[in-house]
Amino acid sequence: MKKFNIRKVLDGLTAVSSSSSSAAQPGTPRDNDVVQETLQSEHFQLCKTVRHGFPYQSSSMAFDPVQKILAIGTQTGALRLFGRAGVECYCQHDSGAAVIQLQFLINEGALVSALTDDSIHLWNLRQKIPAILHSLKFNRERITYCHLPFQSKWLYIGTERGNIHIVNVESFTLSGYVIMWNKAIELSTKTHPGPVVHISDNPMDEGKLLIGFECGVVVLWDLKSKKADYRYNYDEAIHSVAWHHEGKQFVCSHSDGTLTTWNVRAPAKPAQIITPHGKQPKDGKKPEPCKPILKVEYKTTRAGDPFMVLSGGLSYDTVGRRPCLTVMHGKSTTVLEMDYPIVDFLTLCETPYPNDYQEPYAVVVLLERDLVLIDLGQIGYPIFENPYPLTIHESPVTCCEYFADCTAEIIPALYSVGSRQKRQGYSKKEWPISGGNWGQGTQSYPEIILTGHADGSIKFWDASALMLQVLYKLKTAKVFERARGKDEKPSTDIVEEDPFAIQTLSWCPESRMLCVGGVSAHVIVYRFSKQEITTEVVELLEVRMQCEFSEVESPDPGGEQTPTLLTSGASASPQESEPPVQPSTGNNSSDGPRDNIPCLQVRSSPLKQSPGYQVELVIQLVWVSGEPPQQITSLAMNSSYGLVVFGNSNGLAVVDYLQKTLLFNMGMSELYSPSEPYQRQLRSPRKPRQPSGAFCDSNDGSIPSEDRCKSPTSAKMSRKISSSGEQKSDQEERLQQLDFLTCKMPFYCMIKGKAAARRNKKWGICRAMFALRFYAKDNSFTRSRSSSVTSIDRESRETISSFHFCESYPRKTESLVSPCLLVGTTQGSVIMVALSLPPGADQRLQQPVGISSCGTIIRLKGGILTMALLDSTGALLPPSYEPWHDPNSSDEEKLRRRRPASSPSSQEGQDSQFAVLCSEKQAKVVAVPSQTCIYKHSITETSFVLRADVVQMGGTNCIACFCANGHIMTLSLPSLRPLLDVNYLPLTDMRIARTFCFSNLGQALYLTSPTEIQRITYSQETCDNLQEMLSELFTPVETPEAPNRGFFKGLFGGGAQSLDREDLFGETTAGKASRSLAQHIPGPGSMEGMKGAASGVVGELARARIALDERGQKLGELDERTAAMMASAESFSKHAHDMMLKYKDKKWYQL
Repeated sequence: MKKFNIRKVLDGLTAVSSSSSSAAQPGTPRDNDVVQETLQSEHFQLCKTVRHGFPYQSSSMAFDPVQKILAIGTQTGALRLFGRAGVECYCQHDSGAAVIQLQFLINEGALVSALTDDSIHLWNLRQKIPAILHSLKFNRERITYCHLPFQSKWLYIGTERGNIHIVNVESFTLSGYVIMWNKAIELSTKTHPGPVVHISDNPMDEGKLLIGFECGVVVLWDLKSKKADYRYNYDEAIHSVAWHHEGKQFVCSHSDGTLTTWNVRAPAKPAQIITPHGKQPKDGKKPEPCKPILKVEYKTTRAGDPFMVLSGGLSYDTVGRRPCLTVMHGKSTTVLEMDYPIVDFLTLCETPYPNDYQEPYAVVVLLERDLVLIDLGQIGYPIFENPYPLTIHESPVTCCEYFADCTAEIIPALYSVGSRQKRQGYSKKEWPISGGNWGQGTQSYPEIILTGHADGSIKFWDASALMLQVLYKLKTAKVFERARGKDEKPSTDIVEEDPFAIQTLSWCPESRMLCVGGVSAHVIVYRFSKQEITTEVVELLEVRMQCEFSEVESPDPGGEQTPTLLTSGASASPQESEPPVQPSTGNNSSDGPRDNIPCLQVRSSPLKQSPGYQVELVIQLVWVSGEPPQQITSLAMNSSYGLVVFGNSNGLAVVDYLQKTLLFNMGMSELYSPSEPYQRQLRSPRKPRQPSGAFCDSNDGSIPSEDRCKSPTSAKMSRKISSSGEQKSDQEERLQQLDFLTCKMPFYCMIKGKAAARRNKKWGICRAMFALRFYAKDNSFTRSRSSSVTSIDRESRETISSFHFCESYPRKTESLVSPCLLVGTTQGSVIMVALSLPPGADQRLQQPVGISSCGTIIRLKGGILTMALLDSTGALLPPSYEPWHDPNSSDEEKLRRRRPASSPSSQEGQDSQFAVLCSEKQAKVVAVPSQTCIYKHSITETSFVLRADVVQMGGTNCIACFCANGHIMTLSLPSLRPLLDVNYLPLTDMRIARTFCFSNLGQALYLTSPTEIQRITYSQETCDNLQEMLSELFTPVETPEAPNRGFFKGLFGGGAQSLDREDLFGETTAGKASRSLAQHIPGPGSMEGMKGAASGVVGELARARIALDERGQKLGELDERTAAMMASAESFSKHAHDMMLKYKDKKWYQL
């Protein structure tokens, strides 16, 4: 038999973790364990894999026309690189400063980035994970603009002071050649020209540099003679400059919405001044000023008129008009409206050479929240269909679920129905950003991500092989009536905005059933069908969930205190209760409280449902006596049983979606047995209120469980209305209370008014149990220890936090498994509920399902997050499911068959299952049916767990946890040994808590920004294979040939003139730059960085050896690994040196 040795997983494991190690309970010695655990700590390693979505807070953009790679920089210092569909890369500047400009070393596999902290960086893109080769930090100058000519190693840097410095991108050292602002402008100028806003060389003469200053002055600088050839002055500030490819003209865009065209040899005045969007007065006066033209590009074609593309410049009287991109081609001017403000745009051309006809074919437009490519080659300028997953944020993400290693046929099924949803009118050409190659990894299992959104939509994403592609989009808001205007907004909404927002999801890939919980206290059940149908009437079930606690009066001296009784009531739609408490139409008049009305109105007209997910049933919680329903905190569904269960702070409800009936609606205290030690008597500050309605006409002192569990439509109990003067016995009073459960919520669980509605919206999209208990004003999760909050915590309503359908032993005395439901609460209780299903498929639709609470099996610290069941060998027992069949197909068999559960030994007293329970504070493994805790582990004392899942890993199972302090941990099953504990990501945003989720095979994800999903892995195998799985950005491509100068141009010298920049800017001629001007910093990808990394590895291994020797552990294997790593580091250094020598004369910048 195997004994489990508890040891520290990491060297820096805290004392809290060591003191909270798992322990076996008395009476269950580990020597008797038969479960052989195979997972060890070396099977786990945490690392980021890929990031999907639109780059958040984009600030700049660049394009390599040969490699066909697009780079986007952000205000947070991130870089996102895109190639063909599925080729993406993310990297981050350590400083986190905003990226102001990007410049590709075209077809060299390198990129230069300029940041707001006045630093520039050279990135090596020839490796799958780009790394910084060199950095240069300016100390006395602020960088405003950069320019790198094609096939040049000299980078021009313009500064805020108006100076221009030159950097050698091979060595990242400054040249002694500097263009000072006072030499560039006229000596008679009395004011400073402002920052440099543009730098470019003449396309036909590399020795002429065009410098644009913010004040409106443009200077043509002769690099050889070190003086200005021409100066061009205009009254308005300059935003951008663009050359004609022949080098004889250039265009400037100005702050008054004008474009000025200048002839190079005529600096006195512009050759042409136009205001593209200005109104031209008839009397010949100057047009009215317009908004600034922020950028202009001038591109020529060999066979027609040139293109002039510009952003901005609209008239000031166009109030409320959306941002526009203007395309001027010949005499036509086309204004293209955008959905979001324009950050930057680039015109994509056929040639990288600036001195040839550009032949533009597309415009890539970077918006604040989108990326658009416009086809310039087709009439009407259609847009290209974007292959990247950039629509994650189309509506704000409110929840996520991640399914790895799901059934293979689900992705083709979703793709087949989702392909019909694609928009029409796209360009027929291929996506022009087509660089890079896909990875060659072996990870081939299907992965699906579900995202719920604020507008009520749900998106299904194919996440296989580190890619992301939208498969299908479901719009749940179609089920409800929409208010046409603000005046028609229903007064029953419990949130001011986004009433259709998705709050929780329950999806079964095998049966393809989907259950959705919304923020307006509604649940929708969907079935998957490949047939289109029209639903005349949407099936609706209204549920009345409420709670009221009778006031406990102070006991009289010498008297006996009246016991606190919890009354409860279960009712479905008003039509199903006899007699109704309120009129069946509900009450929403101004002279009375709202009652029996839902928050949303289900549409009454026929609903056309396309192939895909189609509505089976809508469940809505209704207002009760002027109090809105509480939002749903937990939701689960089982296709084999045909049941949906959901809970909130009032209790739980079980719905049979096959029979469309409410089976079970009970408050929290009713779930506990009267003799349970975990039951708490709660007090309410409200005055006692007589429940309205009738009571069960029974002479017994208790209600039979079979009557309580019957469907309201199939078994109606005889009721009578009691008169106000009738005297009720204690027995009848208790019957009334137990039968109807008509209770009112305590004041601290209900949110009323506008301020409360705003609070409801703010927290409603996240897990309510986290928001109500742990959220503080500073967005940090801290538990208040004030007396007032403590008292509220003590008396607050216990809330349902999790569910788990299973086939287990409902009671200790049971010897056979049967369908069950595990219920977890925010107070740490785990309650077993027995389900009694009709024996045959035919009787399932005729007879009701029986439900009875079997009481609490155990209690944990903190709210219950996840539950699972293992068999006697430690294998996971998944919930049963119904195999998928098309409900609208007449050819398939429609009899519902529940997958039988595997029945273990039926001998009494022998535990054949393990219940795995994880809460916010600890994890426990309980033997079933004896309900004995055999293992427990204290996960954290100073923080709490946000998300926990039982996942499959390496052919076995473990618990994966994410804590609010940023730690990601895994525990073995069933012994709860710590396997991984990494301080990964401190919780700084509720978005992370709302969207973090684990999946099988070591996969996890979370929403790292409002627009991006970050995927991570905690599997050592995936980390080892990550390099193979990642896509390649750089591919060897021949640089196009330079344009032919022609016979006469070559004869008379009319072609482009080259410049020996090495001779002009080199140290021999220009001298050395001041050392105090900028500081050179070797990057981790350079030779110096590799040496430092190698020495760092050696030092870390040496320290690890000392620490492990002190613990008395053997290091033979570690010594071999150390030697191998040293040899690998030396070999890597040697190969890098050889590569530097190989490419030294070929202008390769990796040293």
